Amino acid sequence: MAGVTMTMVARDAGVSVSTVSHVVNGTRPVNPETRRLVLDTMQRLGFEHRPVAGSLAAGATMTIGLAASMSSNPALRELADGVEEEASRRGVQMVLVDTHDDAEHESRVVARLLAHHIDGLLIAPSGGWEEATLKLLRERSVPFVVVDRLQEMRIDQVGVENESAACALVEHLIQRGHQRVAYVGGRPELATYRERLAGYVEAHRRRGLPLSSGLVVEDCPGEEQVRRAVSTLLTAQDPPTALFVAGYAATVGSLRAARAAGITVPGDLAMACFDEVPWSGAAEPAMTTVAQPWFAIGARAVQMLVRRMNNPDVPAQTLRLAGEIIHRRSCGCEGTKRA
Repeated sequence: MAGVTMTMVARDAGVSVSTVSHVVNGTRPVNPETRRLVLDTMQRLGFEHRPVAGSLAAGATMTIGLAASMSSNPALRELADGVEEEASRRGVQMVLVDTHDDAEHESRVVARLLAHHIDGLLIAPSGGWEEATLKLLRERSVPFVVVDRLQEMRIDQVGVENESAACALVEHLIQRGHQRVAYVGGRPELATYRERLAGYVEAHRRRGLPLSSGLVVEDCPGEEQVRRAVSTLLTAQDPPTALFVAGYAATVGSLRAARAAGITVPGDLAMACFDEVPWSGAAEPAMTTVAQPWFAIGARAVQMLVRRMNNPDVPAQTLRLAGEIIHRRSCGCEGTKRA
């Protein structure tokens, strides 16, 4: 099969992309049964590979790493697809590691990648990455590009237009007649959430609606925290009529809180979420979302990294790609419409 990627192998074998990457590149021991399953799947699908050490010894190709929290964000599989396809097109090999969205674990797996003498790194950084991972990359003078969580520093990075997409989604809720739209977000130290909150604020400014601090919920890192926070919102004396959920991970907790309170979506409460994931359209109700162009982000990140590796002195570049709103039933729309 032409164009078989590690992501395709992972889906067919029922394992993570990082597991396939470890089998392909020998970057970490893998359970023998799992390793055999992956190898058999690769052979059956016609996946061609060469371990990192062998390619480096032969001087045959450049090798780049991708460090991202694959286990906590299923949408990043599409990012990995974009990285792998563009890297393959350029004759560059990719090694993938899962950071588990934890700064300490991230620094360890990145250090292991650097021990394999990769030529460059793509990274979706965890909160607090500056303390260890960024220092390590700069100490080793390793070319890198940040993806997704863009930073307020002069580095190469590519991600989505968080603020404008969030603003458009919240404006859509307001246009549907909702005067009290609540914001449910994650850790405020992450740029993605700060930018999406800024979009929420801007939508209210554009529509001439006052902001209420009681409708803004931040720092909800887990489903249980989200459920409790949203339950408090929905049982308040003057509850919101719509929720803007600023990340896919908070969607499940928000839906469970609504159901526990006997509130129907979208009948009693409209809901829209930033991030399109595989189950967004299959949820009940189907979720209105902002779909990030993950494949394109991955491809552009490779282009930027190769540019940096070939010319270390080029100016740093920040690139933001537009998101796409997919209207579904959760916001009160009928059918599915892309905007």
